[in-house]
Amino acid sequence: MKKKVLIIVSVIVVILLSIVLWLCFSREKEESDALKFKSEYESLNGKLNSSSLEHRSVEIDKENPFVYSSAKEIVKKIENKDTFFVYFGSSTCPWCRSVIETAIKSAKEKDVKTIYYVDIWGSDHEEILRDTYKLDENGVPVLDKEGAKEYPILLEYFKDLLNDYTLSKDGVSVSVGEKRIFAPNFIYVEKGEAKVLEEGTSSLQTDARGELTSDILKEQKEKFDTFFSNKSDVCSLDGAC
Repeated sequence: MKKKVLIIVSVIVVILLSIVLWLCFSREKEESDALKFKSEYESLNGKLNSSSLEHRSVEIDKENPFVYSSAKEIVKKIENKDTFFVYFGSSTCPWCRSVIETAIKSAKEKDVKTIYYVDIWGSDHEEILRDTYKLDENGVPVLDKEGAKEYPILLEYFKDLLNDYTLSKDGVSVSVGEKRIFAPNFIYVEKGEAKVLEEGTSSLQTDARGELTSDILKEQKEKFDTFFSNKSDVCSLDGAC
């Protein structure tokens, strides 16, 4: 009898230790990702892009909620019926750099603990997320480069929230025939269903590199405050949000 009790206690201890180690690992990863995100975005401050345009300087909170993810992981979370926030963007995207500081401020105020981050150019630029098209000599869209194999799956899951993918030739817009995940796109998924998409950009801002006036920042904040208020009770139960 004592031997049986000892075995049970040992199993319980092993399980508890596993849980503690997993929680520690998860916390360390979140902290590591937050610092990586800060470094990635701030490393471009004042530098020029390939078109000799200067990147906007940003200051990222070291305790930001971003956790690096991928199209594959997001698909899995949707299929698992998880509840979470995801941000599709890039450190090189000028519109992303315009809203990212406001997004972080709002998320923290709304007690959003985790936002999964999918770089549209791929984590560490290893895999491009999206399919890209170009127009041929007849103005017909043709696939130029395939993105992640999970990208079409994401388009299907998010189709009710996404805008059409169009190309322009001689001032005429041509539809590619599929939706598009643009940057920045913040999406709230509740129990596997995409509920809300927010870009966070102000209607007053016409230039991605232009001055962020108080009115622009106010509109950004209002949009993100509304978006991050979409946090369900599930978030507080599983800690995903």
